[in-house]
Amino acid sequence: MKKILLLVAVAGCMEADAAQQQQTQSTGSVAPFIQHPENIQPGLGATGRFTQLTNPYEGNAARRDEGAKLFIAYNCMDCHGADGSGAMGPSLADGRWHFGGSNGAVFQSIYEGRPDGMPSWGGRIGDADIWRLVTYVRSLDAGKNVSTENFTGKTVLRSGH
Repeated sequence: MKKILLLVAVAGCMEADAAQQQQTQSTGSVAPFIQHPENIQPGLGATGRFTQLTNPYEGNAARRDEGAKLFIAYNCMDCHGADGSGAMGPSLADGRWHFGGSNGAVFQSIYEGRPDGMPSWGGRIGDADIWRLVTYVRSLDAGKNVSTENFTGKTVLRSGH
């Protein structure tokens, strides 16, 4: 049984390689992979045919403000809280990201969705609006200190119990 599964897996890889070679020959290019340097699978090198998702609105205050309006219009604040402070969904203002906080990673989170609650918005809203949201979301944690005493290791005294 193990030998059969191994043969099927090897055949599948060979078919994928053949399809990729055929695509390269017919179009002259290879479908790009999106680079996630913070998450490299064991056994795979860091070099390859990667593409980097680049935010066309990075640093654009007008697009950031439009993203803030979209954040409300698409009901992002229902899950992520006002100003992205967190509610049912995780905070977007504390600099901690489950799936990466780069422009490309945030775009992918919005576009593809994430397990346990984040819906896929790709195909429902345009890429330009997703980039506006990315610009806004990435601006939420700029220069904010959201730490609390509980995270500093200090003992918190309780009274009234």
